[in-house]
Amino acid sequence: MTRHYAFFKNYTSSLILLGAITIGCILGLIFKEKAVMFKPFGDIFLNLLFTIVVPLVFFSIASAVAAMSNIQRLGKIVLWMMVVFTVTGIIASVLMLVAVKLYPPAEGINVALPSAAHFEPLNVSDQIVKAFTVADFADLLSKKNMLALIIFALLIGLSACTLGEKARAFTAFLLSGNEVMMKAIGFIMLYAPIGLGAYFAYLIGVFGPQLLGTYARAMTIYYPVAIAYFFIGFSFYVFLAAGKKGLRIFWPNVTPAALTALGTCSSMATIPANLEAAQRVGVPRDIREMVIPIGSTIHMDGSCLSAVLKTAVLFGLFHMNFSSPWAMVTAVGVALLSGTVMSGIPGGGFLGELMIVTLYGFPIVAMPIISMIGTLVDPPATMVNAIGDNVSSMLVARILGGKNWMSRRE
Repeated sequence: MTRHYAFFKNYTSSLILLGAITIGCILGLIFKEKAVMFKPFGDIFLNLLFTIVVPLVFFSIASAVAAMSNIQRLGKIVLWMMVVFTVTGIIASVLMLVAVKLYPPAEGINVALPSAAHFEPLNVSDQIVKAFTVADFADLLSKKNMLALIIFALLIGLSACTLGEKARAFTAFLLSGNEVMMKAIGFIMLYAPIGLGAYFAYLIGVFGPQLLGTYARAMTIYYPVAIAYFFIGFSFYVFLAAGKKGLRIFWPNVTPAALTALGTCSSMATIPANLEAAQRVGVPRDIREMVIPIGSTIHMDGSCLSAVLKTAVLFGLFHMNFSSPWAMVTAVGVALLSGTVMSGIPGGGFLGELMIVTLYGFPIVAMPIISMIGTLVDPPATMVNAIGDNVSSMLVARILGGKNWMSRRE
């Protein structure tokens, strides 16, 4: 009884969301073309998300960086942590990229959706400039320039952090602003079951059940790839960090954290179990207490896997070419960046989806389509996200402590 109660408690929001979407799909099948009457209720939800995304991303990133302490002492840890996060994220993204090329998730699916905005690559230099910077501060307030906003938030947070006591009031403002934005999106997410349910009623009623085939193909890709990456990929990383001895110690100690992540669907909720597992494995205190908490926010291999899958699904549904080098490279880049604002924020998974939709110019109808994929893959994705932080702390310990770092276990 207790286990069943814990399961439903942990998965309440996901179950409600899936239930609302299911009801929406049924209403769409019943009302068919008349289901367009539900669309305004879905548009309200999507418009609220698109409105909150800019201040939410700014405050969440700027406050996290501004609140960091002892950055001089932990400079090397942060540097190698970011290197490890980036490399493992790229590996996960490329792995899914190979999977969707071998088994396209939208192949054979013919849905008459609105056309996506024309996507015409610029030359490399122009693309870099336009992706990471804007010409005017006011342009940062647009969701179309999300990458530039992230860079700006990092700079502001770093500036406040290095000024220390002089910027105490400003840092407090950033932290307070982050709390306000998180509460605001929490309120918005209360409307999510109605908004997404209504939008799916519209989608199924107008475009038919053909979309359901896309979800089946997407799940057939994601679950095997995520499970293989979890057991095989993480075992490889652990072997690099600590050899066979590390493998013998790692898996028994990390199991509680893995089950916590799977059961709660929250990397933040897994931090205590993750820190305990890292301590038992022997990761030095300063490394584990830096890498695991920060990783729960900005390091998500499972989300990288799903971001590439979502991008491939939309490219297929909107009949866009996903085979070009530019499309594949940007898909990996978006996968890395979409993971930086997901964990620890109510409904944060929508932010990565907003990046995908806005960067490639997909119409608004694309948002609820990939949101459903995010909901379906959330449990295994969170497990990969959380345990990936633990593995990363071992890799950082190996880089900074040499091959015998485990012999100095605390």
